[in-house]
Amino acid sequence: MSGEGGRELEVKAVADDAEALGRRLGAGGAIPGFRGRMSDRRYDLAGGALTARDEVLRVRTFMPAAGSAGRPAEVAWKGPTRRHEGYKSREEHQFEVADAGAVESILSRLGFVPADAVDRCVEFFGLCGAVVRIEWYPRMDVLVEVEGEPGAIELAVRATGLPRAQFRSDRLLDFAERYRARTGTAPALSLAALGGERPAWPPWAP
Repeated sequence: MSGEGGRELEVKAVADDAEALGRRLGAGGAIPGFRGRMSDRRYDLAGGALTARDEVLRVRTFMPAAGSAGRPAEVAWKGPTRRHEGYKSREEHQFEVADAGAVESILSRLGFVPADAVDRCVEFFGLCGAVVRIEWYPRMDVLVEVEGEPGAIELAVRATGLPRAQFRSDRLLDFAERYRARTGTAPALSLAALGGERPAWPPWAP
C-alpha cells in the first residue's frame, strides 16, 4: 500500500476527435500509460454529510485493455472544490490498495453507503510533467483532462492542439449538463444509467 497527499490542479475540455488527439499527444512526445476501464465508486454516510461538505470518498478500480499493464486500485478523499488561477483545485489524499473489495467492506461496516458511480474508458499519457487523460463515458462527450502543476498543465494543453479557451475548471457534472443542453439527451456517467444501451466506448474497451 502506498499513499500521497496534496493539492490537485486540473482542467478539462471536450475532445471532439479523440483519435486525432491521441496522435497529437504522441507526436508531442507524450508517454503512453494505462489504457482500459476506470470505475469510481463514491461513498457517503447515510445522511449525505460528505456531499453536504463537498467532499468525496472514492474507491477507484482499473481493468486494463489488451496490451496494457494493470494498475492497483486507489482509495481517495477529496476536499471541497476551489478555483485557483483558472484551475480546478481540491485537497486530495489517496493511496493504492491490493483489494478494493476489502476496503469497500470496511467502509460498509463503518456506516458508509454507495452514493454515486462513474464508469469510463481512459487513456493516460505523461507529458511535460503533467498527466493527460482522454476519457470516454457511457453516453456523453469524450473529455480530456490535464492534471499537474500550472506550468506543466499549460505545456501539456498546448500539446493537445486544442484551443486553450476550451479548457475549463468545471466539474464533471457541469460538462454533463452542457451535453444535455446541447443534445437534448440525458448523459450517462455510469453503466447502470444506460439501461442496457451499448456504451459509447472505443473499440479496444475491455
